[in-house]
Order: sequence, then structure tokens, then C-alpha cells
Amino acid sequence: MILGLFRRSARDATIERLYGAIVAQAREPAFFRDHGVPDTVDGRFEMVVLHVFLVLHRLKQESEERRELGQVLFDLLFADFDRALRELGVADTKVPKKIRQMSQAFYGRTKAYDEALASGEGQALEEALARNVRADATADTTALASYVRAAAADIAAIPYATLAGGSITFPPVPKGPQPKGPLS
Repeated sequence: MILGLFRRSARDATIERLYGAIVAQAREPAFFRDHGVPDTVDGRFEMVVLHVFLVLHRLKQESEERRELGQVLFDLLFADFDRALRELGVADTKVPKKIRQMSQAFYGRTKAYDEALASGEGQALEEALARNVRADATADTTALASYVRAAAADIAAIPYATLAGGSITFPPVPKGPQPKGPLS
């Protein structure tokens, strides 16, 4: 009987597969190499938040019952953040404060991205990405914003059953702006 407490359900495996695909895309080297995303803890946080946002943005189209998948995904995201903080050596007494800060950042980012996509104003998304992902309000995020729009459109076309089955595909990460140099 007690062993039942330690068994993973098929749903746990499914949501972990979905989350794993999201994290794998967020860690795509092209974001860091070609788009100026800092290859730091903060830069990786920003990319995971951005990709989870894209899935949550898609799930807003669903019924309340189906949107529960988003809550499960959110819960797994923050359980993973908690685990990562502890692995980084953050003291147990400081983890809740850090998680609270991360959740505030998450909600701020998702609100900004959601409003930018809803506005249809290209500049709004580019500014939100520059401010959050690049931490430089003057950064060129045109290619990254194009990727986000393409990803949002691609994910919008994924049937709910596919997402609920733990499967998601993202568009390829485009080449970023190429630096201009003497050989250009």
C-alpha cells in the first residue's frame, strides 16, 4: 500500500514529457549564440518562461477543464525551479522568497507577452523581449519576435489531444542578426 505513494501516474509522465520538450526548446543553443540571450541562469530562466508562456497562451483557447493542463504545467515549472535553486546551493530558508520573486517575474512576463501578441503591434513584442529576455531595451529582437509569433501560430494549430498527450513541436530557431564587420 505504501508503495502506491511513490508510483508515478501516466499523467505525470505525460506532463513531464511536455515540460521536457519545452525546456529542450528553451535551451536551444541558437537563442544564446545568435539572439544575444545571456547564457546565464537568468537567461535560461527567461527562455523557459517564454516557452511555457507560449503553451499557456495556446491553452487559453480551451475550456476551463482543459486549461487545467496549464496549471499542472505551471506547478511542474515551479517545482523544477525549486529543485534547481536547491541544487545551486540556495539555503532552504531563502528558497521560498526566491520562488516568490520568480513567480512575480513569471506573471509580469506572461502579461507583457500576452498583451503584446494580442495587440498585433510588432514593436510591443520586440520591446517586451528586449526588456526581459535581453535585459537591454535597445537590443534588436526582430528575429526573436518573429520566432515567438511563428511559435505561437504553430502551437495554436496543435490539437489539444496532442498537447495533453505530452507532445509539442516548435518551429526552428532562426538565425539572429549577424554582426557587421570589416568582411561583411
